[in-house]
Amino acid sequence: MNITDQIIQKIKKNRISATEVADCMNKTGNLDYGLYPLNRQHFKVGRVKWTYALNESNWEHHRQIADIESGLIIITEPFNCGERAIFGDLVTKYLMLYSQSEALIVLGKLRDIPHLIKENYPIWLKGITPIGCFNKPSEIDLDNSIIEERRAKYDDTIAVCDDSGVVIIPKELHNEEFLNKLDWIEEQEDIWFDCVDRRKWSTYDTVCLKKYLQDPESNKFKPEENPLA
Repeated sequence: MNITDQIIQKIKKNRISATEVADCMNKTGNLDYGLYPLNRQHFKVGRVKWTYALNESNWEHHRQIADIESGLIIITEPFNCGERAIFGDLVTKYLMLYSQSEALIVLGKLRDIPHLIKENYPIWLKGITPIGCFNKPSEIDLDNSIIEERRAKYDDTIAVCDDSGVVIIPKELHNEEFLNKLDWIEEQEDIWFDCVDRRKWSTYDTVCLKKYLQDPESNKFKPEENPLA
């Protein structure tokens, strides 16, 4: 198992939240501040595949997903699509059911929302509308430099998606150091909640003063070095 898959498995097995993952990246990594989950209580983590829609049409998007690999989190970014929905129930069903995608992230709007809610699909998006895109090819495709830049930026990164939003772990952080940070953040959360819930300490004593580091009962959590510092 390579390091990317190890990170995915650790996050999935321990259900490490998007918030905790962002903390491991110095409180960064939010994909887009306008994204929200269409359906609640989904937790998804996986490799990313970037796709796009162009010029108020989803023709290019249909082409890109025709033979898409299974098990991926699909990001769809619209270019010059205005306020139109990029796709709806048909494409979503194709990706989720037949292509076995892990989750969908749309940096724009979707339609057929009653169906998408009824099926409880794991979708993160920026908005909803009944007005969709057209099915016609663009005379000029998206500039190749933009395609290459986005693919380099997003493909094979890791997305962590929950009710807080979507956090992206860039490829340069797919290493042993980041695995150790994930372990550390989990241990820190455990000790903080132990201090507040069981010992009834204040959050000031716990988070700011870190009195547990001087507490003999807290020997289980005295890391030599904070990897997040």
